[in-house]
This record gives sequence, C-alpha cells and structure tokens, in this order.
Amino acid sequence: MNDYNRQSHEEEQLLYKHWLELVQREQPAELISRFRTLFVQGTGYPDRSIADALEKIARSEHAEQEFKYILNRCCHILINRWQTYPSKQAAIPELIALFEEAPKILFGYNRSRATHSIPKLVNQFTESEQYLTLKRLAKVITHSNEDSSNSKTPATLALGTLIPRYPYLYKHCLLSDDSTYEQQKIIKKIQAQKQQQFEINLSQYVAHQVRKAQTARRETSISFGRFIQPIKNPTLLSDPELFFALKQFVGKVEGADTYRQLAGRFTANASTHQSYRSFKDDLYEYLISSVTDERYGKRLFNEKLYKQLQNTLPHSDDQKFNEFLMIRTCSQLLNFLVVESPVRPNHFVFIDLISNLGPTQTTGLLLKIVLICGKVKPYLEKRLAILFGHYELSTREGVVWLVKALENVNLALSTNFGKVDVSFLR
Repeated sequence: MNDYNRQSHEEEQLLYKHWLELVQREQPAELISRFRTLFVQGTGYPDRSIADALEKIARSEHAEQEFKYILNRCCHILINRWQTYPSKQAAIPELIALFEEAPKILFGYNRSRATHSIPKLVNQFTESEQYLTLKRLAKVITHSNEDSSNSKTPATLALGTLIPRYPYLYKHCLLSDDSTYEQQKIIKKIQAQKQQQFEINLSQYVAHQVRKAQTARRETSISFGRFIQPIKNPTLLSDPELFFALKQFVGKVEGADTYRQLAGRFTANASTHQSYRSFKDDLYEYLISSVTDERYGKRLFNEKLYKQLQNTLPHSDDQKFNEFLMIRTCSQLLNFLVVESPVRPNHFVFIDLISNLGPTQTTGLLLKIVLICGKVKPYLEKRLAILFGHYELSTREGVVWLVKALENVNLALSTNFGKVDVSFLR
C-alpha cells in the first residue's frame, strides 16, 4: 500500500469508527442531524477531526470513484444497527431521504482537484447505483406488505413503488456490488419476512374465497356477511386472474400432470449417458408442450426456440450430458426468453410471449426451466430485476404487461419453492 492509499484508508477508517461509536449511544434523530451537517450542509460539524478527514477524502485524486462507496458504507453502519430495533426502523427512510436535500450544483468542465468538493460528491452519490438501492430499501421498509397489497393504489405511480411486493427481486435490487456480508444478511432477513407474510396473506385469501363460495351456496348473502369478514386480495391480479394462475402453477396443466410432476419426469429421463445434442432435443419437446397456442408456436416461437437450443454450446453436442451443461443451457435459455444484458436490455421475445400466450402461461414456461434446474432460479430473478430496473420510472399503467408478469412469477415461485400450500385447488 503506497503512502496515498495508506492515508486515504486511515481517513476512511476514522469515519467508520466515528459512526460505529455514535450509533451505539445516540438516538436516530441526533445521528440524522449529524449526517445533515456533515454531508449535506458541509460546514459546522462539531467534531473537527471528522470534518477534516472527510475534506481530505473529498480532495483526493480518487474521490470521484471512491466517495459513493464510502458514503454508502457510512449509511449502512446506521441502517444495519437500526434494522435490529423495530422502534428505530422508521428512521431508515428518513436518513436515505436526507440526501435529496443536497443542493443540485452545476459544474462546468473544470476537472481540477478543487472541483472535488463535498457537495459535488454528494450530488454524484444521489445519481449512483448505491443510492438507488438505498431508495428501494426505503420503500420496502416504509410499506408493509399489507399496505403494498392494496390493488387500488394509483396506476399512475411509478413501477418502482411496487418493489416491496416482490421479495424475489430484493437480492438484486436492494444490494450493490460493494454491499458487505452484514448488508446481505439484513436483506436476506427482510426478504424472508416479506415472503412469509405474502404466503400467509395468500393462503388466508384463497381459503377465504373458497369458504365464501361454499357458504354462498348454503346461505343467503345476508347471513354470509355476518359470518365471514372480508380479506384483501394480496396480489394486483383480479380474482379470475389469480385463481387461473394458481391452478396453472399447482394444478394439472398437461393431462394429469402438474408442472412439478412434468419436471420430475423430465429430470429422471435426462440420463448422463445421453449426448448433449439428444438432451437439447428432449428439452425442446418438454418446453414446447406448454405453448398452448399452436398457431403462435408453429408460426414463429417454436422455430426460434429450436434454433436457440441448437446454437447453445454446439461444440459440446457430442459430449455426454452433465449438470454443468444443464446449468449453462438453462441460464442461456432465460437470457433468450426474458432479457440478457442490463446495458442493452433486449426483451422482445418476452413481450412477444406475453402478448401471445399471456403472463400466466409465459410464467409457466419459465417455471418449467427452474423446476428442472433449481440452480438457475437466482438467474431468473436477476433477469426480472434487470427489467424492473429498466422500467422503474415508468408508470404502472404504462407497463401493465410487466406488472402482471411480476405478479405471476411471485405466485409461481411462492407455490413451488415457498411454504404456501394451495394444492386443494387442484
């Protein structure tokens, strides 16, 4: 470590130690006030040694690259502590919103070291991936599952406001490249809590609707109203859409088989003695059996899918099929079916599938893939997180197709990989 890096490291550690000590003895309101003074106002911080350390960091030649990570770490020192105390969790969105107060300062093309001021660096932080993940976290903490499950929320709001609804996106939307192990643990805990609450809400709602239907057949609507309290639909789907999706994801879809049974039979038949080429042929047949619109399949999709599989690792066609080839094939299939790169998110195939098959059967196609290769489930979640990020600022009414797809995936993953049991709908 050279002299510059050693000095920079020392200033960073001084900042981290400062917040680690303060978060153990001061209340959130005091700490937020300190953050405002040090990072937003930039003057008058009571501890001169900390203000000096921050100014040295801001003047360093690597400030524009490193400052966002340093400030993100400072934020998470407080967030990590507050998250363990329910009474302090409300302070987290307040801390994150604090940076919106930072004055938007316009800078010219002067790239001298003098331009590396704290206000400019804080401005840049508010445009960073780190701050975006913090804002998403604030939405998740602010909205309980009950609040966010209200289907009457305005369709004119941005898609990004729906992030609390989709725990399967949290790992990819609430963490950034520099997230620490502790941050990952906290997000995993929040994800588990939100997922559990959704599954409870879903189970209760489905049981309520079934009970309601049974009671309505026996009793008058007046007596029914006295006995069963209404429960909200925890999804943004209508009741017919919800029950159609549930019956698809847990019920019989091809003959007497569920998606899970079809996947079990396929994996049992996928012998390690067969060639990779033969496996791809079987995989093609397994997938196209879900394309119920024969005209769409025969006209366009089936041929595209076949070519995609033929062009996947063709140099391995004569090799024996193995798990590595399974994972690579399924991950590349998800690239093809959903989206590949976050830089240029081409997702025409996904939109085309939803337009022709609908969001439920399109989700069923994706479910078939993750059921035969569970290791690509996080990969599917990442593909959907890319789309969520791409459309995050769009209004919900402008991307209804994506909202319905996200809702269907939530149901598919919850019923096949979660603990919710709605098998009685079969």
